[in-house]
Amino acid sequence: MSQAITASMVNELRQRTGAGMMDCKKALVAANGDMDVAEHEIAKAGNRKAEKTAARVAVEGTIVAAHNDTYTEMALVEINCETDFVAKDASFLDFCRAVAQLVLRHKEEQVSLLKDQPLMTTSGQTLEEARQALIGKIGENIQVRRAVYVNATDGVVGHYIHGGRIGVLVRLKGGDNALAKDLAMHVAALQPQYLAPEEVPAERLAKETEIFMAQSENTGKPAAIVEKMMQGRLNKYLNEICLIGQSFVKNPDITVAQLLKEKHASVVSYTRLAVGEGLAKKAESNFADEVAQMIGGK
Repeated sequence: MSQAITASMVNELRQRTGAGMMDCKKALVAANGDMDVAEHEIAKAGNRKAEKTAARVAVEGTIVAAHNDTYTEMALVEINCETDFVAKDASFLDFCRAVAQLVLRHKEEQVSLLKDQPLMTTSGQTLEEARQALIGKIGENIQVRRAVYVNATDGVVGHYIHGGRIGVLVRLKGGDNALAKDLAMHVAALQPQYLAPEEVPAERLAKETEIFMAQSENTGKPAAIVEKMMQGRLNKYLNEICLIGQSFVKNPDITVAQLLKEKHASVVSYTRLAVGEGLAKKAESNFADEVAQMIGGK
């Protein structure tokens, strides 16, 4: 005799697994009301969906941060999905925030080492179990791509998230969280490639010096002036690509270096993540061209 499946049973299974109502009901019917068997079947279904979606490109997603109360420790994570629609889904965002908290709690940047660690959620699932369950629920490939953890024992860490698609952490020695956040906003907007000129690789510096020297020599000026012109162009270039030489985004009348001097602070490090950067996106098909090809092929 089959057991009647009640709404409370469906709700309990949904709380355990995070799966949709209809999936929970189907699993309970198939398991004749056995909650543990139904939960196991939903987990297996999630695994199967995860395997099917694994090869699909996930270049959308979001970046989230987590920090301790004193802003001396902070984590930043990028988690990818396939569509911008899912990137805004409440369940997806809850998962992202839980992963950021996991990175912060374990002080660990290698995602592979966190897969079997439990998330601080009501389900009690590990990161990998929660990821697969979410894939089973949403039906898209979901990947925890990268994580950053920063501990500022002698300063603070500030962060700025722009639209969920760009995330920045800035670690300061001295200063305060407000300054760190302002500088994180600056990094998000102006994308400095290096902290300071001394961090620019020697090969790149030599190449740019050669280019600016050739440009200056083409002016026909005397050698002493050519040298000064080259150095001026090189300095301008370094200020453009290095954080401390850039004009501060909230007050272009001063440089970041001048701001830091006023605040008696220095930047120890910064990290800027953008959703999907470095990943190959699937080329968008041109509908008009496809129709033309179909007509031509007749």
